[in-house]
Amino acid sequence: MKLLILGGTEFVGRAVAEDALARGWDVTVFHRGNKPSPPGVTALHGDRTTPDGLAALAEGSWDLVVDTWSAAPSVVRESARLLTARAGHYTYISSRSVYVWPTAAGLDETGPVVESDPGLTGEVPYAEAKRGGELAVLESFGDRALLARAGLIIGPYENIGRLPWWLNRIARGGPVLAPGPRDLPLQYVDARDLATWVLDAAAEGLSGAYNAVSAPGHTTMGELLEACVAATASTAAAPADLRWTAPEPILAAGIEPWMDLPIWMPPGGEMHDMMHCGDVSKALAAGLSCRPVEETVADTWTWLRSLGGEAPQRPDRPTVGLDPEVEEKVLRG
Repeated sequence: MKLLILGGTEFVGRAVAEDALARGWDVTVFHRGNKPSPPGVTALHGDRTTPDGLAALAEGSWDLVVDTWSAAPSVVRESARLLTARAGHYTYISSRSVYVWPTAAGLDETGPVVESDPGLTGEVPYAEAKRGGELAVLESFGDRALLARAGLIIGPYENIGRLPWWLNRIARGGPVLAPGPRDLPLQYVDARDLATWVLDAAAEGLSGAYNAVSAPGHTTMGELLEACVAATASTAAAPADLRWTAPEPILAAGIEPWMDLPIWMPPGGEMHDMMHCGDVSKALAAGLSCRPVEETVADTWTWLRSLGGEAPQRPDRPTVGLDPEVEEKVLRG
């Protein structure tokens, strides 16, 4: 199988490249050249935002394309148009953010989506960018297009900082503000599981939209943080003491869910319903399988330690994490 990845050097793209290489596929990655290419791929370089940025893709054909772009949809449109006659199938890594806000718990792929346009350029809000990217792929590939609407993605190579922040915080040890309730259900996907499913689905010729995350409650906030404690125990500066705290005093202290305390959303709110309560029965029926949270956490810690504890950070995403002074103040009560 010949695969072209538009991206392929970071996080989901890297996971897709490594999975495809492990299958023995012929893998080409197209990127700006600012990051090292995965060993074993054919690397093509270009900047998709410039007038001649796709020149390196002027020739060649591929069975499958995977595109991870998350900015102006016009960039996806140009790529899809260029490849429509030379690629058999196009997968776009989209997002459940394309659904109209507020997103009700249990929403499936038939839910209403935001208005967008595949020709949008410049600075485009994330939801409109992803929906516009979907429209761009559908415009050129139609029923040869797979739209993988992921939600929270974690695992090795994460360049957003959510799970790495928790691992580093817990590795520092001492009392840790653990946002409750402890049994709060979480929904996410390991980037490697997303990669495996995307390649399987594309190879089978699946098309249309799929909510590509785990079942709601695949793990809980308690299981996630306890897995972090277990993974970091041998290298922690001091034993971590998870201090489970109800949402009310956390919110009263001005702490922002998701940003100050990554992954966490208080129960019963619209954000928790959106991020952790989506209907994924379609993807699960199509073979999506999600590994245990303990494996995701342990592997992410191993990768993070290989980098000296400093995870890469996407320049277009804000840094996450709680100010230690604010944490200490809440813990003191």
